Amino acid sequence: MTQTFGATSTTDDVLAGVDLSGKRILVTGASAGLGVETARALAAHGAWVVGAVRDQAKGQAATQVVRDQAANGGGIELVQLDLASLASVRACADALVAAGKPFDAVICNAGVMACPFGKTADGFETQFGTNHLGHFVLVNRIASLLKPGARVVSLSSAGHRFADVDLDDPNFETTPYTEFGAYGRAKTANALFAVEFDRRHKADGVRAASVHPGGIQTELGRHMTPTLVQEMLSSINTANEEAGAPAFEWKTIPQGAATSVWAAIVAPADAVGGQYCEDCHVAERQEEGRGGVRGYALEAERAKALWALSEEMVGEVF
Repeated sequence: MTQTFGATSTTDDVLAGVDLSGKRILVTGASAGLGVETARALAAHGAWVVGAVRDQAKGQAATQVVRDQAANGGGIELVQLDLASLASVRACADALVAAGKPFDAVICNAGVMACPFGKTADGFETQFGTNHLGHFVLVNRIASLLKPGARVVSLSSAGHRFADVDLDDPNFETTPYTEFGAYGRAKTANALFAVEFDRRHKADGVRAASVHPGGIQTELGRHMTPTLVQEMLSSINTANEEAGAPAFEWKTIPQGAATSVWAAIVAPADAVGGQYCEDCHVAERQEEGRGGVRGYALEAERAKALWALSEEMVGEVF
């Protein structure tokens, strides 16, 4: 790699001089925050973005900036997707497969964070069902559309450090529910999905990675009360202080979307394949403190076990 990027790099920094004309990229959650910025940056460099959104009217309004800044043949079209409904996920995937147009990258950006206990349309705990299982079915169903050299980017989070996946009780049927515990499980699942998808597809030239975008104030935090936000920031800053690290700082949305774009487009495939990335670099394994990735989020056997459980839960074998 000729240039090193870091925590303050933006999407425009990462894509400087890159021509994406002719590239077709799927971005989920393209109607707010990181999804809109990811789509804007890609289309501005010539990519055709397929933005998957739950609310079409909101999506059309939010992505006007993408259309305004599209260049070199780039642009955006929207497709219907509600990750909390497997019927919706399957309908979206089936329509994409029927259209038969291949993808150069898929960025699994959509998600929910720290919401009260609830269930998806299929009875799964909301965060695990939406963030992990919805994307699990979507990406596997459209895998045939991934070109050799394509990449799948799964948005995980530093929140994966709150909890490992629970393969025995994924829906909190016997475990006490906490907003951040459930978020941690889902974000660990997002990382483990990338590990196993990469293992299964790298022989065909398709690679997968997970990314932590950083702390950004977007709609993702809409369920978080001021008390929850303060609890999270206090926890992070205590860990930072103990590690001799500086206090937490929010990233801008263009800085937050940069790692997704870097992993999908710019980084060497062999460097990021099966890895967890943050601040536009591959994270180091780190079992305590802030920064890095917990070993359990990259554990190959754990990833295989989660895959098998996920297939069982959704009633589909990939």
